[in-house]
Amino acid sequence: MSTIWNNLRGALIVAPWVAWLGAADIALSCLLPFKLIAPNIVYNLSSAIAYSVWKWIQFIFERINGATITISGDKLPRGESAIVIANHVTWADFYMIQALALRADMLGRCRWFAKIQLRVVPFLGWGLWAMGMPMVSRKWMRDQRELDRVFDGIVGRKWPTWLISFSEATRYTPEKYEETRAWCKENDRPLPKHLLYPRTKGFITTVRHLRKAPHVKAVYDLTIAYQHRNEFHKAPDMWETLKLPAITNGHGYKFHVHARRFPLEELPHTDEELAKWLEQRWIEKGEWLDQKKMDWSASK
Repeated sequence: MSTIWNNLRGALIVAPWVAWLGAADIALSCLLPFKLIAPNIVYNLSSAIAYSVWKWIQFIFERINGATITISGDKLPRGESAIVIANHVTWADFYMIQALALRADMLGRCRWFAKIQLRVVPFLGWGLWAMGMPMVSRKWMRDQRELDRVFDGIVGRKWPTWLISFSEATRYTPEKYEETRAWCKENDRPLPKHLLYPRTKGFITTVRHLRKAPHVKAVYDLTIAYQHRNEFHKAPDMWETLKLPAITNGHGYKFHVHARRFPLEELPHTDEELAKWLEQRWIEKGEWLDQKKMDWSASK
């Protein structure tokens, strides 16, 4: 009976948000034709619409469903534009990043790397396009034109932005971790703990372009950790985040995001050095995750 009730409860909670999401996608799609003649107005309006959608679902997760998100590390300045990198475990990663963006007054300014195939999806894809989301195929030479379009708004028009990417390019799973282990051994690379090895080309391209934007001040390195009862790196799926009441105190899920801020001017300048810099962050993230796993085990 509890499963039936939770599913019904989730449907009742989410239905108004889904309706608003549909309306927001239509509104964003209607803005798309005006991007050429009024790009700043479209960017600001789309940011306001996105804020309303993301704030609502964050409210469902944290307030209605009782998710306790622990935040640690560097305090992120309010209103600062930045490049944001993070590890990727599950859908719930978006809540972790949005929790920080909300506190930094940048929630509506978040822009995520998305798959280019979404561009042709009516309303959803059109809306992402109107917002200025970078839509890429992960073939960075092929994506150069798309990236130039995105970076032009940030650099040339000084749009306030958190440009967010999951540097591993895919979600962590034990199977993918074993593939990472074999790749690191074959290519003589250090193996990060609890993480996949990061892909560097997108990060290098982003840093190279956004160094030209004087208002983009830093790189934020976010490390996301979960635990469900005794299982580390176990996170709720999308539907569980929307339906489960007391998801932390009642269902035993733990959520933690650790932030580190690196001034952009202090990053190295060559591609090889930037790749090494990102690799080193992933080694440090792995050490932090390993310590968090031990801390949570000790607190049982």
